[in-house]
Amino acid sequence: MKTLNILLIEDDMIEVMKFQRAISTLQLNHKVIEANNGEEALEILEQKDNLPDIILLDLNMPKINGIEFLNILKSDDVLKYLPTIILTTSQNQKDLLECFRIGISGYILKPLKYEDYVLKIETLLAYWSMNELKQI
Repeated sequence: MKTLNILLIEDDMIEVMKFQRAISTLQLNHKVIEANNGEEALEILEQKDNLPDIILLDLNMPKINGIEFLNILKSDDVLKYLPTIILTTSQNQKDLLECFRIGISGYILKPLKYEDYVLKIETLLAYWSMNELKQI
């Protein structure tokens, strides 16, 4: 399986640690780049010579929320092709529909149980590491 460069956009440090722990538990050697908010993520993405394979995006963040970030991302001629998966606790149907309208690659609800979370992360990353990702 392909090693992925993952951009994790998450403002909650506990969630970041949980994601890193899941990657470690699964013994996956994907490279994770962390951004605490949408602004930080956009700064990382400005360096277009080292783009991530996938973006995991939380919706509820300060400064630029997930939907605002998506709108900026999808208006860029290069960045709009990056697969972006929402990883959130938000079950708001309006958010879900808006994200798909903008053009996301998936919408995953964070489960409460850690074991369920690890299973979702494992399945998600297995899919994207098998996917025929094109380098932009």
